Amino acid sequence: MDLSGLRIAVIGTGANGASVGADLIRAGLDVTFIEQWPAHVEAMRDHGLTVHLPDETQVTEVRPFHVCQVAELREPFDIVLSSVKTYDTRWTAELIRPLMRETSVFVGLQNGMTIDAVAEILGPERSIGCVLGIAANMYEPGVVVREFAPADTWFSVGTLSGERTERLEQVAAVLSHAAHVEIADDIRSAKWMKLIANIPEMLPSAILGVPLLEAARTPGVRPVMDAMSREAYALAIDLGITMMPTLGKTADQVPDSDQYALDLLDTILESFSRPTTRVAVLQDWEKGRRAELDAFSGYIVEQRARLGGRAPVNEAVLRIAERVERGELTPSPANVDLLVGALGA
Repeated sequence: MDLSGLRIAVIGTGANGASVGADLIRAGLDVTFIEQWPAHVEAMRDHGLTVHLPDETQVTEVRPFHVCQVAELREPFDIVLSSVKTYDTRWTAELIRPLMRETSVFVGLQNGMTIDAVAEILGPERSIGCVLGIAANMYEPGVVVREFAPADTWFSVGTLSGERTERLEQVAAVLSHAAHVEIADDIRSAKWMKLIANIPEMLPSAILGVPLLEAARTPGVRPVMDAMSREAYALAIDLGITMMPTLGKTADQVPDSDQYALDLLDTILESFSRPTTRVAVLQDWEKGRRAELDAFSGYIVEQRARLGGRAPVNEAVLRIAERVERGELTPSPANVDLLVGALGA
């Protein structure tokens, strides 16, 4: 497939967006970076983007623009890869809409259920969902630590309708330079599978202020994680979500019970985590930024409430995370008793 004529934008060039974008540039594709962190933009302009991979370090020349410069751009993009925080998705879609053709697509290269928000703004035919199996960190402007090489990274993409369009095929081909890519016939369910996997990892390990593997091994914490997983699974079932293979699993590895939710966390821990892997929520807090609480336990609590019920363990963990956001708590292993106490909610 000839991809050379495609114009691609990556909006949100943090650890994930930048490392994926660098892979596409190194494959010879036409890629523009759009970023809202001024220091990161300047560092990439001055020194290129440095990506530390497990076996090598790559420095890639990139073309970065600050979000305030988007109004200066004139040529439309065919594919927009969005790797912003979930709470930034709506305004990002509005920002880039003048630079999209009727045939352009907006790919949610992010965690969380953002496909509907994009569809409301740009139309369902231009919203493509993506499930990510990637681990990367960014501790300083212009430098990414990617913990798995592209050959060990996994994505799944799909349209809201399930149709395999030409543009979807192009998206899959583009992203194949950064990961192993599958096309999902039911992207909503596929996104839910990743959400179920994310729920137990994001807030607990961030609240403890430690890498994910260390959090999961902390006495008393895994039962909290498992309870959060079960609540997310039960909600998905009540919403009519189809349990399906994801993160490299096969159909015969999908049990007809909430054991599947626990299995997904095991997959994240065993196949997509290193001893240094820090979840996105913790990375945000360490940078003094607001985290995506609405995308994880906040989403579970909200959706369960809409059905007239509660997800008590997720709600209790969410309240602890909100205390961190308000500055009442600091991410620390000292919070373990608070976290374990969520089981009694």
